[in-house]
Amino acid sequence: MVVVYISSPYTIGDVAMNVRRQLEMSDRLMTLGYCPVAPLLTHFQHLCFPRPYEDWMLVDLEMVSRCDVLLRLEGESVGADREMNRAISHRIPIMYSVDELVLRFIPVK
Repeated sequence: MVVVYISSPYTIGDVAMNVRRQLEMSDRLMTLGYCPVAPLLTHFQHLCFPRPYEDWMLVDLEMVSRCDVLLRLEGESVGADREMNRAISHRIPIMYSVDELVLRFIPVK
């Protein structure tokens, strides 16, 4: 399976809606046959076990490094920009839509 890191806003705007949006995309990618990595799932861990922002970024950036492709959802985000920079530095392709992803990386069902 193609492992897709979903990069999207978290702290700018409505946090709950941002988490939901990423989880909706994760579900869509699973239906299409991809293995999604939804880093905003850590929102729920953070509610139980709060950590500094940089702790979460270190984990997220490591996950980016291990994925096949990064899917960047629209919206302003310093963290997502950092994730994109990590993808670029590791020569991981960046896609900006599911249509673009499907054209470049054929899903496995």
